[in-house]
Amino acid sequence: MAHLVAVEPARHQHLYVVPEQIETHAAGQNLIPVVPAELTHVATQLPLVLAKNGQTGQFVLAALTGFAPNENLMVQQGQWQGMYLPLQIQRQPFFVGKAAPEANDYVVCIDLDSPATGQTQPVPAGAEPLFLADGSETDFYRQAKQRLVQLLQGEQQRDALIEALLQCQLLQPMSLDITFADQSTTRLNGLYTIDADKLAALAPEQVVHLHQQGHLAAIYAILGSAAQIYGLIARKNQQLVG
Repeated sequence: MAHLVAVEPARHQHLYVVPEQIETHAAGQNLIPVVPAELTHVATQLPLVLAKNGQTGQFVLAALTGFAPNENLMVQQGQWQGMYLPLQIQRQPFFVGKAAPEANDYVVCIDLDSPATGQTQPVPAGAEPLFLADGSETDFYRQAKQRLVQLLQGEQQRDALIEALLQCQLLQPMSLDITFADQSTTRLNGLYTIDADKLAALAPEQVVHLHQQGHLAAIYAILGSAAQIYGLIARKNQQLVG
């Protein structure tokens, strides 16, 4: 369980983050939520899929990183192996919280139980403090807060994209049977992708509307990312026979 607390200069003067430990948060995640602004980056290395939230039933947009629960084939020895690290991992160990249950104001929280956080003195080599001696914020902390802003904005864009896909009835279930190098098999179920045939059959005014909303680039990124499933299979095979 994460131990989230609101970041306060007076209480956390000596708090720091070890950047090389941030990527460990990706281990054990076979689906990593992503936002539209980063889809073209993610699509160069991983398949993009949609899945339903088990609690709310709402669709989420995610990068597929493994074929089984808690399997992330992109993480080896705690280090991400791709060129681009999704924002959901970049932002660790920071989160956004509300100042009060009914408030509209947000506060920055940090997971004190994260392997990336510490308060021991002196600050270890390679660690990034959140505050300077005078209590002002470090560049590292300001950049971390900017990533949280990007995620908040991105989540609104993601919701608009998913709503547009549903309105145009462009989602279809994925069903994929895979045989690995050791002859073990798996079937991908419960995931969704974009129906290319329905996209091609849209009326011109619908396509124009999607373009005006800024959704077409995301749609094509999702479609184009499907080929990355072969790279993920290759990683799994390497793990099985390596």
